[in-house]
Amino acid sequence: MWISEYWEDFELLEAENGYKLEKWKTIRLLRPDPQVVWKNNNIAKFKNSIDAKYIRSVKGGGEWQTYKKLPEHWIINYRDLKFKVRPTGFKHTGLFPEQAVNWDFAREQIKRADREVNVLNLFAYTGGATVACVKEGAAVCHLDASKSIISWAKENAALNKLPENKVRYIVDDAYKFVMREIKRGKTYDGIIMDPPSYGRGPNGELWKIEDSIFDLIDTAAQLLSDKPLFFIVNTYTTGLSNTVMENVLNLTVKKRFGGTVSIDEIGFKTTNSGLYLPCGATARWNS
Repeated sequence: MWISEYWEDFELLEAENGYKLEKWKTIRLLRPDPQVVWKNNNIAKFKNSIDAKYIRSVKGGGEWQTYKKLPEHWIINYRDLKFKVRPTGFKHTGLFPEQAVNWDFAREQIKRADREVNVLNLFAYTGGATVACVKEGAAVCHLDASKSIISWAKENAALNKLPENKVRYIVDDAYKFVMREIKRGKTYDGIIMDPPSYGRGPNGELWKIEDSIFDLIDTAAQLLSDKPLFFIVNTYTTGLSNTVMENVLNLTVKKRFGGTVSIDEIGFKTTNSGLYLPCGATARWNS
């Protein structure tokens, strides 16, 4: 499992009985997680220090049950990066801290290139990878289907004082945008994508990862430059193992450019019980 070694403002305290207890700077949140199928009774000892718990509704969605007054939002740090986080109505906080291992990987590839680097970040969410890449000197095209999420990403960029000319923000369907970029003759040295299992684009375009991921990766690979650096694919879809993503990258990116494909789960070790919680699967290609 790939685990970030540099978090100071985030900690996975415990995971059991369908929930994970996380510490976001000083705030402790208890959130449901479908991977946590094991049972235990360790979270009970943290009961009096939990700030909020997300309760799922039988009708779908859910809400936060707060035990202490929460700030509207707060800032957490990762190495030289800063991010705005807040509890949302969909149990998320606006950041996936396990992705820090992929931010670091991308930064390493950009640093070793020692030249101007362009990166395409698809399904870019609030811009964790975007901020990391620009901090290392790259220019990034940041795409997401949600205008509100793009606004959040811009806040994170401003928080990190990123040069405005280093990030190009796009609200669009990923596949349609990739096709247009190919027609325009655009190329990128690195591509990052973190697609959802299911979703819709800004104009109602249907996305199902098992039906669409191969074609998207195969098409996006046409945007890689003559000297590409990396291609990162992350998925939270439990039905698709990292070996599946390895096969896809082997048949698309590696087939065209050679290089190396590596795969692993990403996640965290609980500090209380020492158990490991997988939070996703990542496949990486690098030259």
